[in-house]
Amino acid sequence: MNSLTKWIHDQAPSRESFERSRFLRPFAHRVFHPALWRFTRRSVPRGVALGLLVGIFLLIPGVQIAGVALLALPVRANIPIGAAMTFLSMPVTTPLILIASAYVGGADATHLMSILNAKMAWWPKLIDLSYWLLSDAAPSMLFGLAVISVVSAAIGYLLATWFWRWRISTKWRRRWKSVAAGG
Repeated sequence: MNSLTKWIHDQAPSRESFERSRFLRPFAHRVFHPALWRFTRRSVPRGVALGLLVGIFLLIPGVQIAGVALLALPVRANIPIGAAMTFLSMPVTTPLILIASAYVGGADATHLMSILNAKMAWWPKLIDLSYWLLSDAAPSMLFGLAVISVVSAAIGYLLATWFWRWRISTKWRRRWKSVAAGG
């Protein structure tokens, strides 16, 4: 197992951690189906796409993983990969995602930037951000989030498919070379 694969495997949430989730307990018989936990050439890119789609659009940490787990069944996506991909929208990247979605949606991003850059405690900043989101900016912001999440999911799907094929072809070339060398 190479180092990148080992790191991804170590960072991906385990099945046991999902079983302890109170949000998923009512759906346990569906979410814990063994096919959703296997790493295959079709389920991994689907998991990447689903994780990016849900992770960027929802932006609420606990809901993201539960959303991925529930939506993985109809699209037959890999749950651990999908859950791991939701971590790309972390507190560091969330302001960037919000600014980009405001820009894509055509909302007034200057007011958003002034709220995010203000030197105040988190509570007043959160209240100002809530007022901004409840204004005319909310529909534009949601449209921008939808566009960004769909585009990133499509790009993630294509990159994961390409990476999977590259990884398999590399393994086959190594095998072929060792067989050709007489080993």
